Amino acid sequence: MEGGATPTPPRKVMVVADPTRESAAAFQYALSHGVVEHDTLILLHVEIPNAWKNPFSFFKWPMPSTSTTAYPFFSLSSFTKGGSSSGSCGGDMGFLEAMRHASEISQPKVRVQVEKVEMEGKEKAAVILHYSTLHSVDIIAIGQKRTLSNAILRQRKNGSLRGLDTAEYLIGNSKCTCVAVQ
Repeated sequence: MEGGATPTPPRKVMVVADPTRESAAAFQYALSHGVVEHDTLILLHVEIPNAWKNPFSFFKWPMPSTSTTAYPFFSLSSFTKGGSSSGSCGGDMGFLEAMRHASEISQPKVRVQVEKVEMEGKEKAAVILHYSTLHSVDIIAIGQKRTLSNAILRQRKNGSLRGLDTAEYLIGNSKCTCVAVQ
């Protein structure tokens, strides 16, 4: 470093990973604006136990091939189609492997960590908040779906998760920076 500047310490950036467009947008935001060399990117997928699995899981979409990596980001559809996976996560977790692969291509000096957890009777926002504290995360990026009816008709209860979506709860209660990407 010239001029005696000290390097910034590596940060931990968590992306709440789901097979949705909003999650893919949050992921792309984290890659382009949230992480720099030597940071750690944590892809956190929160599953609902005993939930009915994707009824369309018999549709298998191919993963992006490694030979077409001229552009470091995959399209949003690469993450939202529940692709099949040659990795250990299985077909339902193909989006996690696609996100890991895109991270490694676009930011090769960023360490990527995949976490898959179950809610265990808690609210999704509380689980995400717990894991962000557990991992000492500096930034959380979460996709947020906004509809006109949600914005107009939302009723907020005092101190309750009811009426707040996950992103709003995290923004209000996390100790780190939380970015909701629409």
